Amino acid sequence: MTDNALEKSIYLKATPAQVWAYLTEPEKLAIWFHKPNSVLVDGPYEMFGVESGDRLMWGEVLVAEPFHRLEYTFTIAPMGDRISTVKWALEEVAGGTRLSLRHEGLPQGEEAFGLMLALDEGWDDHLARMRKSVHAS
Repeated sequence: MTDNALEKSIYLKATPAQVWAYLTEPEKLAIWFHKPNSVLVDGPYEMFGVESGDRLMWGEVLVAEPFHRLEYTFTIAPMGDRISTVKWALEEVAGGTRLSLRHEGLPQGEEAFGLMLALDEGWDDHLARMRKSVHAS
């Protein structure tokens, strides 16, 4: 039995270094996602709701290769004690950056399908906000 995974890619009119800032710096993450307690470079992290201040997700940075690859574990309360992994890949392309996401290790089964739908829709919304912010700057 294999785990469920979500995969998404977007193109951004920005350099890999600019996109990297949106993936790792608290003030940039707060624009499109959640605000971490520190820069995502290594070790444990927590992310908080920008408006609520509530702890929404937590985990540990596993890989941080600036401008190329970022991987971290990802846990949220609805997942119980299940740990998933978020993997970002940045690829320089003519005119900008291709940003790819793979969120793997997600729960399976009919009872977990609602969570998969929520995460799928959530990533779409977050990536749309990132695109809007990156392209506005």
